[in-house]
Parts: sequence; structure tokens; C-alpha cells
Amino acid sequence: MRRHRTAALLPALVLLAGCAGGPDMAAGGPGLTAGGSGMAAGLDVTVGGLDMRVAGPFGARPTITFPGGKPAAGLQVVEPATGAGPPLAADDVAIVQYTAHVWDGKDNRVVDSTFDRGVPAAFPVSEGLGGALRGHRVGSRVVAAVPSEPRGPGEELLYVVDILGAHSRGASAGPGGGTLAGVRVTGDSRPALKVPATAPPAAFAVKVLARGEGRATQAGQLVVAQYEGASWSRRRVFDTTWTTGRPKAFRIGDGGVIKGWDRALVGVPAGSRVLMIVPPSYGYGAAGDPAHGVMGSDTLVFVVDVLAAY
Repeated sequence: MRRHRTAALLPALVLLAGCAGGPDMAAGGPGLTAGGSGMAAGLDVTVGGLDMRVAGPFGARPTITFPGGKPAAGLQVVEPATGAGPPLAADDVAIVQYTAHVWDGKDNRVVDSTFDRGVPAAFPVSEGLGGALRGHRVGSRVVAAVPSEPRGPGEELLYVVDILGAHSRGASAGPGGGTLAGVRVTGDSRPALKVPATAPPAAFAVKVLARGEGRATQAGQLVVAQYEGASWSRRRVFDTTWTTGRPKAFRIGDGGVIKGWDRALVGVPAGSRVLMIVPPSYGYGAAGDPAHGVMGSDTLVFVVDVLAAY
């Protein structure tokens, strides 16, 4: 699905790539209201016995007033504001805005921030910082101090994380089935593709099988989706989120995914199920996608459940 694979790696943490838009742009993202009050004026937070102040609205770049002296030792996780959304579970994909500082008791410099990139991030709750966020509710602001290793003594990583949304392993936009150019999609919550034993059409084609009730997606947004992709000539599935793990998050409308996805998914309401037929010029081109066994001459078929956009 991706034209190229990129990773947004926080220091000492493994995250999946994240993408555009703030929480006020969410379409179908649940629980985006923070439960804490007075957040813009500032919240007093105690981390490892040291008091600091975190200010700024939920979903916006925070301002952190660090305490003097040495940073906290060891992993510390506190929640200064609790959201009203569902708690993060181990198999979820979390959508967050975050800012990360090196907490060294000196300049406490910023080392990574979704706000500097202009994009929120998506990552699995079972890995890295996600493990620390497990159980915290969507809409919460979480402050986490991460042990200094392997950065060296006297340095901790201090994260302020706003949880914008969570999407579970089995999330679906279904039911909804239908056909397009002889391709059939079952109407189950987990759809299945059936490709006919005929020559593929030459032109790109797309059909919305089930139209959601969320706001329409926009170019540049982060879309969270489940999908299944098949090769027309071999009539076999080469990639699917339904069996490989969790929903995937990717940016649409800026060339970060194949042309067919950009064309088919921009403007579709969140909660929709979309079927598309993708000739090579709208897919991976002459180079194909060797990692998934896709050749440059392959016409592809995708069914995509658009779960949310941010």
C-alpha cells in the first residue's frame, strides 16, 4: 500500500510512522475531549518526586516548566488529565500528539515532537511508549519519564503525550459488500476479496461499498484503515491487516501511498468501505513491490475500511 516505508523513531522508543492534522481535524476518532480542567493555564505534575508544570490545550504543543536539580530516575508515568474515551488495550493502535525533551537539568532541549513535523503519530500500544500508555484513556494527557539508557547518565527522556484516539485489532467499517468489474467483496465485518479468472480492466476504478457517517477525509490527513490487497493475475491476497496484526495509519493525498489510494480515499467519509481496482500506473509502477511479490505488470485489487481520519 505504501509507496515507500518511513519510520518516525523517537530516541529509545520504537514507533510507527505518524501523519497529519490536529485533533480538531479528526473524522471518526473517538474520545477527543480531555477530562482534566485548567490544562491551558497549566497543570502541576510530580514526576519521580520532582514538581514540574505542563501547560497548553489538549492536542496542542505543551509548555513545560522543569524543576531544578537532577532528573527523575527510572521509568515514571503520570496522568495529569484523564480523558473520557476508552482505555488503550494491548492490541490497539494509538494516535497521539507528543513532545519529547532530554531532561538533563540544564537546557532540557526538545529532541522530537509531532508538532515540529506538523503530524500526529500512530503506534502499537504493545511496544515502546505504548506499553507505558496501556490502560490510559483516549482524551488523556500523559507525562512519561524514560530511563536514560542508552543515552548516558544524567539524561532522562521526558514525554508529554496527548492520546487522540485508539483503534482495535478487529476494528471494521463493515458490514458491506458488492462487486466492481467482476471482483466480489463479501459483506462480512471482515471482508474478503474474490477476483474473477478474466483479464483485468485497463482503467482505474473505485466504488464505495458502504458509506460511513464520519466527516470526509482530506488530503494531508492521517487515515487509519484495515485493508486487504490481492493480485488480479494470481488471484491471491498479498497483504492484509486483518491477519497480520492491527490497523495501519498513513497519510493520504501527498504521494506517500500509491496513486490509486490517494485518488480513492480523499473525500471518503470515515466509516466507509471502499473497493478499488488499481492498474500498474496507479499502483507500484514498473518497479512493483518485491517485498510483497507484486510485479510491475500486476493489476491490484484492494478493499479498504476507512476507520478514522485525523
